[in-house]
Amino acid sequence: MALRKLGKDPDSKHDGSPTVYLDEESGNYVLQGWRVTDTERLSQLDVPEHETVIEFPRRMMQFFPEVTGGQ
Repeated sequence: MALRKLGKDPDSKHDGSPTVYLDEESGNYVLQGWRVTDTERLSQLDVPEHETVIEFPRRMMQFFPEVTGGQ
């Protein structure tokens, strides 16, 4: 799997998250973010056992090529 880092949250206080990657082989995005552990929020979702839920800030949308016109 060849991952290409598209961008890291410039406002991250911990200098390591969230981050957006592109899997150049599959064309899918790999997102690093804050794990959602709040049971009330999770109860509103239907998350299969083999999946997880993360949260990342709206400002991170700037790193998706679909938003930047392919940049």
